[in-house]
Amino acid sequence: PLQVGVGWIVSGVGGLWSGYVALVDVEEENQALRQQNAELRQELLQARQQLVDVHHLERLVGLRERTKADTVGARVISATMNAYFRVVRVRLENTAGKVQSGMAVLTPDGLVGRVQRSYGPYADVLLAVDPQSAIDVRVARTGSRGILRGVGAKSQYVGKIDYMSREDVLEKGDLVVTSGLGGFPRFVPVGKISEIKRVEYGLYQEGAITPVVDFALRSEVLVVLAPAPSEDPDAGRRSPEAAYDLVAAIFIQFAP
Repeated sequence: PLQVGVGWIVSGVGGLWSGYVALVDVEEENQALRQQNAELRQELLQARQQLVDVHHLERLVGLRERTKADTVGARVISATMNAYFRVVRVRLENTAGKVQSGMAVLTPDGLVGRVQRSYGPYADVLLAVDPQSAIDVRVARTGSRGILRGVGAKSQYVGKIDYMSREDVLEKGDLVVTSGLGGFPRFVPVGKISEIKRVEYGLYQEGAITPVVDFALRSEVLVVLAPAPSEDPDAGRRSPEAAYDLVAAIFIQFAP
């Protein structure tokens, strides 16, 4: 009986030790599998991001081919944000020194804004919805002209269009594009009308727009170095818009 008891104890201890060793091996194997899983997930995320970047670059190349102007690609290196996590300034890389103040900045989705200043290897972009910005635009459906300015809302991107004729019938959702004045190519999407304010008296009406571009840019943009001469559909005859074009150009040139 004593021998049987001792054998039982030894067998039990041996079984416990074998089980412990087996559990240690399993834990090490699980740890290795978890590490491998994390690495594979990271590689998958990188592959997805690369796919998004490639798609963006393809669209940017298409935009460059469609733009009848001298352009150059520029990489976004940083963005200044306010307390509401809204981008208020974008900084570009300008190592070649080609990007200068006043140049238009585009993405495949539409207009970003214009270069506010260039210094050293960097260039800061003034967004199209910034209160300091003034851009001559037109409503794509009706041809109604106006000046786009930013409202400066704290928690959202909002712009307003001034000096639109109150005789033009506008609708919510109308696409707003650049007119071709002020160094911007023609027909670049800017935003969509979200609200229309008509007054009982006066010559103009006001429209609020929501931009079509996501200003939280993470990749490259296209900078217009020298815009192509705009085609004048009224060449050879006097147009009632000629005076407006001249006033708008002067307004944009000297706007703060």
